[in-house]
This record gives sequence, C-alpha cells and structure tokens, in this order.
Amino acid sequence: MHAAGLGLGLATVSRGLLGKDRAKLNIGVSAYSYHNLSFEEMVEQLTALQIKEIEMSRGEFMLMNRPDERLFRLARMKLEKAGIRCASYYSATIKEEDDLYRAMRFAKILGVKHVTGDATGNMLSQIDHGFTQAGLTFGIHNHYFQGEKFAYETPGDVLKALATVSKTVGSTADVGHFASCGYDPVDAIRKLAARLQLVHLKDVEAAQGEINVLLGNGVARIPEVMEELRRQAFRGLVAIEYEKEGSVQDDIRRDVEIARNLA
Repeated sequence: MHAAGLGLGLATVSRGLLGKDRAKLNIGVSAYSYHNLSFEEMVEQLTALQIKEIEMSRGEFMLMNRPDERLFRLARMKLEKAGIRCASYYSATIKEEDDLYRAMRFAKILGVKHVTGDATGNMLSQIDHGFTQAGLTFGIHNHYFQGEKFAYETPGDVLKALATVSKTVGSTADVGHFASCGYDPVDAIRKLAARLQLVHLKDVEAAQGEINVLLGNGVARIPEVMEELRRQAFRGLVAIEYEKEGSVQDDIRRDVEIARNLA
C-alpha cells in the first residue's frame, strides 16, 4: 500500500472507531525486533520511544541457547531501572521436561505471568499442568517456515490443540506469520478471540514469504486487525515485531507511530 493509501486507511479506521468509546490497545514491542543491537542499546531505543511493556524474545534468552539465570536477573534489573515492564517471556519450543522447568523458572525471575512458545502432544499437556500449578499462562505461537510444515500454521491448528487443554493455554497470535502462511489475519484473530492472550503485530510483503514491511504496507490487513482487537476490547499486549537485518531503529519508530495511531 502506498503512503497515501495507508493514510486514508488509518483515517477511515479512526473515524470508524470514534464515538464507540473503546479503550486503547496496549502497544508494546517484541524484543526480538532489536536483535541486532546490544541489550543496552535496545533499552535506549525503547526508552526514546516511551515503550513501557515488552515481550522478552531476544535469541540469547531462548531455551535452545541454554541461557544462564544471571542473564535474566540482570535484564530485569536494567528494564526496571528504565521503567520498562516485561509482560511475557518468549521461550521458543518446549521439547522436554527440563525445558518446561527452565521456562517457568525464567518467567519467575523476569517477573512475568505469561510465556510464549510452542509444544506438541504430551508436552503441551505437561505445560498445561505445570503452568496451571505455577499460576502462569502459555500462548501457542503460530509460525511460518519457508519450505517446511510447522505444527501451528493456521487458526485451526491452534484451536485443535487448545481443545485438549485448559484455559491456562491460549494463543500468542502472530498476524504476520498468519499472512505469510496465506491465512487472513483478521479472521484468525476473530476465531481465536476467546483464547487470545498476546498479539505479535507484524506485516509482511506477501504470502509464502517472510519479508517484513512497515505496518499497513503489506498483506496482513493491519488496520482491520487493530479494529478487530478494539472490537474485542483486547487487554493483552500488542507487541510490534519487526524482523529485519541491519538498522531497524527508524522503521520501528515509524511502526510505533502507526500502531499508536490505530490503537
């Protein structure tokens, strides 16, 4: 979508929401967006943008990289000093019991009540039991992987899994990945509404691809996604995620402006 078209779309959505007295959405950032920067540089960028909530999703914190507890303690200290709250921890795939225990432990150290990741079969049942006992929630993250089939690509894939577990387990819906897989993100958000815990706000250039673009410039129907979230009175974190190599600071700043206008 060209800039003029995006502006018209934003204005149309804004007019449609005026007078409906809907609370604003909670806009934050997925920390993975700043994976090219040091942790300290990321905090500086977040502070400059006045971002108050994030999901901790940097690679060095994910389970497969065997992070040390001290990393989480230091991160929490630095975030709290900057006035930034960690709302969720992105663990990535939980494959075995040790992963489960570490994910819960890391969540506790960060001070979060929510973890995003994925698991299948009996492991998902163990997550349900363990997280329920610990007073945590777990959001299944849908994903697109070029050239391979992932367990959770469609809203139906996620809903099928959720039918086997308690409401401790819900959905962390990545609207960009739904679009990459060729599914309508608005329809996905609508179908997952009852179990929606967190949203990754991302736009992509085209289906069957992973090229990220500014919000509203791709095929993820971002203005309509935000309108649907407003209609649902969604109270969870809407975390902007921008996956790109190289400098991303200007693009993320623009994404934050767009998301706040739509919120």
